[in-house]
Amino acid sequence: MPVSRRTFMKDGVAAFTIGAAAPAFLSDLARAQGAGGRSLVVLDLLGGNDSLSMLIPYTDSYYYSRRPTLAVPAGTVLQLGSDSSGKPLGLHPGLPGFSEMFNQGRLAFVQRTGYANSSRSHFQGTDIWSTANPSNWSGPGWLGRYLDTLAAPLDPLAAWCAAGEAPHSLQSNKSAVATIPSVAGYAFSSPNAGAEASYERAAAAAIASHVPVGQPHVGLVSATAQAAMATLDRVASVATYKPSVTYPPSRFAQALQAVAGAMVRQIGTQIFWVQTGGYDTHSAQDTTSDTGAYVRLMRTLNDGLLAFYNDLQGQGLLNNTLIVQFSEFGRRISENGSRGTDHGAASVMTVIGGAVRGGLYGTAPSLNDADTSNPTLENNGSDVGYETDFRSVYARVIDGWLGASSVAILGGDFRKSSLSFL
Repeated sequence: MPVSRRTFMKDGVAAFTIGAAAPAFLSDLARAQGAGGRSLVVLDLLGGNDSLSMLIPYTDSYYYSRRPTLAVPAGTVLQLGSDSSGKPLGLHPGLPGFSEMFNQGRLAFVQRTGYANSSRSHFQGTDIWSTANPSNWSGPGWLGRYLDTLAAPLDPLAAWCAAGEAPHSLQSNKSAVATIPSVAGYAFSSPNAGAEASYERAAAAAIASHVPVGQPHVGLVSATAQAAMATLDRVASVATYKPSVTYPPSRFAQALQAVAGAMVRQIGTQIFWVQTGGYDTHSAQDTTSDTGAYVRLMRTLNDGLLAFYNDLQGQGLLNNTLIVQFSEFGRRISENGSRGTDHGAASVMTVIGGAVRGGLYGTAPSLNDADTSNPTLENNGSDVGYETDFRSVYARVIDGWLGASSVAILGGDFRKSSLSFL
């Protein structure tokens, strides 16, 4: 009976298009690339985060008149200070950990990020953010293009997606991405245990090491299998990681714990992708009650990221880690008839890390829709207008953290000197 990769791999690596290399070589390569390297963690808030409920212009009277049930009371916000325009801003009360990181100077908010003529579509919007190209959102992603610039052979674990499917941002022309939603589930699949399972794994590895001459398709499968087999022990080592703090039980927090474990074990991963959903808040958004939908979102985000931040600090890895958060669009300024908010335009990005120059970057909008000349709004005053092209944030990350050329990867010069968070 033919043995497919699906037969012997469970929740395994995507098809790695690398040359036939011995597992021992790949392990050595991973150790060399992982030691002392920088890590980038990209966090996707799926659904379109409502930036005005996260970073609140609590002195703007139009915020309260346009959101009679959803506005967060001024007395409950966690005050941060004023941005460069003099607008006082505060955090949702469910984000005390964010306030702590901000006060330590390690959290930057980049306000009003987006692009012209926001698509308002989850799918198209995600593709635009993924490819960093609002006019042509097909083809490889911006992180995939970065991976393609790295020297071959690329380690199979150079990028790690903690979701069930690799995102468009990580799609590339030459490199594949490990999708590992569960460290425990990433294992050699055998109906047997003990020595018998070990023999089966050894046999599978031996079969994969044979690359028939003149049969490139078989060779590709063999190379794929070798790459996947070579990662098993490294990923398994992450499961034994004992964090320096206690992580919450949420799937989001547990994914971040696995990321921290991969960093501590130095398994060779440079880019991590983590996502959490629920941000498509068209109805019953409820930003204030203890059981409110948006309150739960903020608490989940806060508790997971604060645990991760403190764990990295305890492990001495915070200075080598950059966390970049985005969402595919923001939401309308005025609440709708279902006590929610509909798809909008610009939103807020956050950047966290030991090397980050924290603060409030960009300016908050004036929410006065009666002023038809208000330059901070768009779509007849219904949306927050974008001020910073999201590709400018990418450019700073590529140039200042990944050490590559943002102009080459993004296909244009989107550098913005005022974005000095790195």
